[in-house]
Amino acid sequence: MTPFGARLRQLRRRRGVTLKQLAAHLQVSSAYLSALEHGHRGRPSAGLVHQVNEFFGLIWDEAEELAELARISHPKVSVDTAGLSPEATALANRLAEAIRRLSPQTVAAMHALLDREAPPEKPRLRRAAGR
Repeated sequence: MTPFGARLRQLRRRRGVTLKQLAAHLQVSSAYLSALEHGHRGRPSAGLVHQVNEFFGLIWDEAEELAELARISHPKVSVDTAGLSPEATALANRLAEAIRRLSPQTVAAMHALLDREAPPEKPRLRRAAGR
């Protein structure tokens, strides 16, 4: 599941909206929305994010948060390590191989380490470990 997909599902469930209802309003298929929620589709378009914001009445910080979640929700990431050290390339490859086996707590710890060592340009949003 992607960060955008998790937030979309959370919004739908809190408001009692089915996939079918939201899909009809957005003029997309419920299969597409389900694929977005489960991380089987790439980033949604800015237009779709805008429509979702309008549907749920999200403004200001909430709308910006949803757009940021969409931006970081590409389920097939590529990492360009050209020009970096061999250790950095090895790390990128090792992470790609091991990420499916990492616990939520380990993922959260890795986020915390990266936040300390290489803070993101914009604040990142994520769920607490184990939720």
